[in-house]
Amino acid sequence: TAFSANWKFGMIAIDLSNSMMAEDIKPNRLERARQAISKLIDKLEGDRIGLIVFAGEAYVQLPITTDYSAAKLFLSNINTKVIPTQGTKIGKAIDLSLQSFDMENGQNKAIIIITDGENHDEEAIEFAEKANKFGIFVHTLGMGLSKGGPIPIYNNGVQIGFRKDKDGQTIVSKLNEKLLIEIANAGKGTYAYDDDDESGLQLIDAGAGNDTIEGR
Repeated sequence: TAFSANWKFGMIAIDLSNSMMAEDIKPNRLERARQAISKLIDKLEGDRIGLIVFAGEAYVQLPITTDYSAAKLFLSNINTKVIPTQGTKIGKAIDLSLQSFDMENGQNKAIIIITDGENHDEEAIEFAEKANKFGIFVHTLGMGLSKGGPIPIYNNGVQIGFRKDKDGQTIVSKLNEKLLIEIANAGKGTYAYDDDDESGLQLIDAGAGNDTIEGR
């Protein structure tokens, strides 16, 4: 595929903060992220991928591999309870991705960040610029809607309410496109957008270093 030709090593970093459970895109942001990654994996032909999960911290879930069935298995098991520290530390995810690559290998490399960009993270832009200095493209796929949505709380599969702030107000989690566009620009990558018409999946076929897609 066109996508496979653009990089041979890719780290996919998926946001597991609580806001990824918002249902402004159906069934929710996290499930849509899973679907996007699964479609990406189906298009790969011999390319190596790894999975990183992040919230307030970042962890390697799957080291770089060509074992796509293992990647799908890990993907199916991730949830927002995996990481105890809340937050959206995209910078940590990019930094960990950089550490996961073999820099001696000159083949094309890319980092794909899948997130709602909920918290502003200046570090993320710095690390995206650092990645670009190593010749690694940083793409971002925005999950959710800019108007946002509340974050449901479930107990044994039954919704019992929504997450609230310290003042008792229902939290409305919004997609932060501005940040994700800035990160993609810094990493010379592409920003794409996943809403209910699945237009964000265009990132899956995007060539490395394409002009950044402006947000809406």
